[in-house]
Amino acid sequence: MSTPLGPHALTGRRPIDSSTLAWVRTHAPGVALCIAVTLVAFALQLAEEWLFGRAWLEALVLAILIGTAVRSLWKPSAYWQAGISFSSKTLLEIAVVLLGASLSTQTLNAAGLGLLAGIVAVVGVTIVVSYGIGRLLGLHHRMALLVACGNSICGNSAIAAVAPVIRADSDDVAASIAFTAVLGVIVVLGLPLLIPVLHLSNLQYGVLAGLTVYAVPQVLAATVPVSLVSANLGTLVKLVRVLMLGPVILVLSIGSRRGAGAAALPGAKKGARLAWHKVVPWFIIGFLVMVALRSANLVPTEALPSISGTANVLTILSMAALGLGVDVRMVAKAGPRVTLAVVLSIVALAVISLVVIRVLGIA
Repeated sequence: MSTPLGPHALTGRRPIDSSTLAWVRTHAPGVALCIAVTLVAFALQLAEEWLFGRAWLEALVLAILIGTAVRSLWKPSAYWQAGISFSSKTLLEIAVVLLGASLSTQTLNAAGLGLLAGIVAVVGVTIVVSYGIGRLLGLHHRMALLVACGNSICGNSAIAAVAPVIRADSDDVAASIAFTAVLGVIVVLGLPLLIPVLHLSNLQYGVLAGLTVYAVPQVLAATVPVSLVSANLGTLVKLVRVLMLGPVILVLSIGSRRGAGAAALPGAKKGARLAWHKVVPWFIIGFLVMVALRSANLVPTEALPSISGTANVLTILSMAALGLGVDVRMVAKAGPRVTLAVVLSIVALAVISLVVIRVLGIA
């Protein structure tokens, strides 16, 4: 008995799965809203560059501020939530994977073992010290970790990458990013003033900038007016510091999963082995794979700008989504303590960095 042909049999096209259409209909409104916020953020950044010659607030920061402003005036209903959640989580995880393409083991070799060890020490010690400062000031565990990782590694990007691993809520992430962003601008403007006070050479200043300034563009802004030597060394140190994001997230992921497992299974034996696919988030594995591919020269150099640009856009989209989920009253409530924690943490980072510079004998 013959089976009647469907309409797609004549055209050769397979029908789109109904579940795919349902997913698109559910997520499209929220994703479109995040895209709209992102476009406004980029437009404002361009306006800053046109008016002042530079962007004092980058699109990433503007996206979360705009999203928070929208959320303060209007609470998105369930109609928007699926797309907003997808943008804040999945798109951010994809961005973290793509970030791995900008790093390679050659970067580590170029830095030298002594300086590499110093960078690792600065990041590790500063995370511990900053976390302790946050806890002493009354910040809860997740907020203290966000501030510590943001200050110690790469500011907003580190906060955004660490947040899903430690299951931080949107209010904590927004507060951390908002205060870290403001302080980042202050550091860029104030750091060159330390050169005559501390009698820093161009090499010393470059290392200091690479160890303390949050983002690579901010490192360039803080070092290019000083010297080309400071800019080159500062950028190199900063890239190695960013590379620490992978190991730090891996450690936090293992700790977070074990803690969750212990809480969920009070009768479980200590030291029980966890399956790696459950311990390590998929995007961390992807990040490390991209680093390996870049190190093996399997990522075309011509593709790097596109990959980096895509990662940047996806991160900004996720920050727009984050802002749309923020209750500004909670951010304001956490403000003074977070501000003090961030300020004291950046001071501690600068002191630790100067100590390492002296110990390494950088002249």
